[in-house]
Amino acid sequence: MMTKEHYNWATLGTGVIANELAQALQSQGRTIYSVANRTHEKGLAFAQKYGIDKVYDKIDDVFDDPDVDIIYISTPHNTHINFLRKALAAGKHVLCEKSITLNSDELDEAIKLAQKNHVVLAEAMTIFHMPIYRKLTEIVNSGQLGELKLIQMNFGSYKDYDMTNRFFSRDLAGGALLDIGVYALSFIRWFMASSPKQIASQVQLAPTGVDEQAGILLTNDEGQMATITLSLHAKQPKRGTIAYDKGYIELYEYPRGQKAVITYTEDGHQEVIEAGDTAQALVYEVADMEKAVAGIENTMHLGYTQDVMDIMTQLRKEWGIVYPEEE
Repeated sequence: MMTKEHYNWATLGTGVIANELAQALQSQGRTIYSVANRTHEKGLAFAQKYGIDKVYDKIDDVFDDPDVDIIYISTPHNTHINFLRKALAAGKHVLCEKSITLNSDELDEAIKLAQKNHVVLAEAMTIFHMPIYRKLTEIVNSGQLGELKLIQMNFGSYKDYDMTNRFFSRDLAGGALLDIGVYALSFIRWFMASSPKQIASQVQLAPTGVDEQAGILLTNDEGQMATITLSLHAKQPKRGTIAYDKGYIELYEYPRGQKAVITYTEDGHQEVIEAGDTAQALVYEVADMEKAVAGIENTMHLGYTQDVMDIMTQLRKEWGIVYPEEE
């Protein structure tokens, strides 16, 4: 593993997340090293905005740059695997926006490439890096809440019913599962003792054939259960409820949560747990990735990413949702 004072980050993509990455590094007195983007003009504008010196003429040039240590990929889901193949083969560490790939086969291929080239591959899943989750794990592991019984997850976005935008577009691997369901499943995987193997679901498709709304019921070998309700056209609170036999935990805005409330079953008293800061989500993610690259500590949870991808792949198979790249 490489150890250096500062790693050179390249952003592949210049959207919302790329801006957040730039701001996260800025808050540490740092700058993104370089920008790769399909539209060169957008790359130049992004570089100017954040004082970045290097913009590649062609998007693929980023893979050949010997000074790039870590590439953050934040392009649409369906473009990830092609960029992952090139980046990992070039010996670059990669933090890839969720959903990391379209399906388990693509992820397996990427993992093998990362192993072969001795680099770190990880999905940018904020849940795995927010301090509140580590704090809650300590509480859960202490046994004070007893045994996990049930997790209930909500995530509902209200997207304009425009079938050309990426959320509903089959050509851009749209649908609720890969975009917002990945958060709910990652949350469940964080707290469950093992990955759920029994899965039942109901789905409603958008006119484009992608999943617009779904209800999912999951059970693992330990008998722990979870329910998920997802929608791309009906607002719901981003709420996670984790029920143990001696109390339950509630988290709002859980993708970047900073506060949880524990209610104890016996007498109903409540305890507020706070850790971390929602606004610092990318700062935590960057710090964890750099620790993994340095070989200090690997808290990127690629195993959880694999479990979640296996579930999503199985669900889409049952729903009959196939993206053009998979045909």
